[in-house]
Amino acid sequence: MTHLNALQALEMATREGSLQAAAERLGITPAAVGQRIRALEKYLDTDLLLRGRSGLQPTPALQTALADLRTAFEALDRVTDTLDFQRSAEIHIVADPDWSDLWLLPRLEAFGAEHPNIQFNVNGEGDVPMRLGAADIIVDRDPFGRAAEGAPLYEEIFLPVGSPEIAARFSDPRSIWKEVGLDHTLPVGRLSDQTRMWWHTEGGSLEGYPLLHIKPRADAPETPGWRDWLARYPYDRTAPERGVRYALVKNAIEGVKSNAGLLVCGLSCILDDLDRGALSLPFPARESLVSPYPYRIRVRPEALARPAVTRFVDWISEEASETKARMDALRAS
Repeated sequence: MTHLNALQALEMATREGSLQAAAERLGITPAAVGQRIRALEKYLDTDLLLRGRSGLQPTPALQTALADLRTAFEALDRVTDTLDFQRSAEIHIVADPDWSDLWLLPRLEAFGAEHPNIQFNVNGEGDVPMRLGAADIIVDRDPFGRAAEGAPLYEEIFLPVGSPEIAARFSDPRSIWKEVGLDHTLPVGRLSDQTRMWWHTEGGSLEGYPLLHIKPRADAPETPGWRDWLARYPYDRTAPERGVRYALVKNAIEGVKSNAGLLVCGLSCILDDLDRGALSLPFPARESLVSPYPYRIRVRPEALARPAVTRFVDWISEEASETKARMDALRAS
């Protein structure tokens, strides 16, 4: 299966002329397409593609096999279309990994309870194994990504979030010391590296609080962080770029819950945690940043012939509308 996936990526790249176009057709990232092709080149110990002004071109080693390769995958595409109707209750989704982990997957359980016969594969994992061919549904908010031409779901809202304990300190900076039974007059603040003196801070200041960050991904749109938020809302804070960095938002949120620090993240992904009291907003929700690029959903046209897919698309659109309403209400309160 590994070599077949690599051959599929290779054939699609030569057909489309670029890794980006091949990735959009296959429902994976351009980096993944390149990795599959490089793995095949390493296995065969020969170069297969050349970059030219007109796009990717086959090397002489590939040129002799290209016609057979295309014929084989044209036949495989026909077989895949036929099997789509035999596997009408399967839905294959490629989505922004943070969004799928924190927004989609928690909701799929309720959808599955209503539709127990529909099975999913999300980002290569799920009830059924990943299949060859393009995904049925793609969701992300990358303006240049695979769902850029899809229908909008909602605009993400970015704002600071903290644990209930840390968030409480913004309304009462001495509350943490009261809880542990220390001197009630001991202030929140920071120790100056230059003067070695304690600098007092007022309630609402960010000085003295650890900040958490998300590492930017090469295949993801730019995501607002502390520097962006503080540029809009000038709270007191030196060196906002310092702090622990996480590769995944879900891991950073776990860090927030364990009192590791404060994080700027998407509001839609933490609404349920806010309702349960597992997370809190240290600042008013109106002090937020709206992403200029909404989450969009793109459905493969052939997949729309399957009732399971249309039912799921209707459901996810309703869930997105509810999420938007909850975020709007929170920001207005």
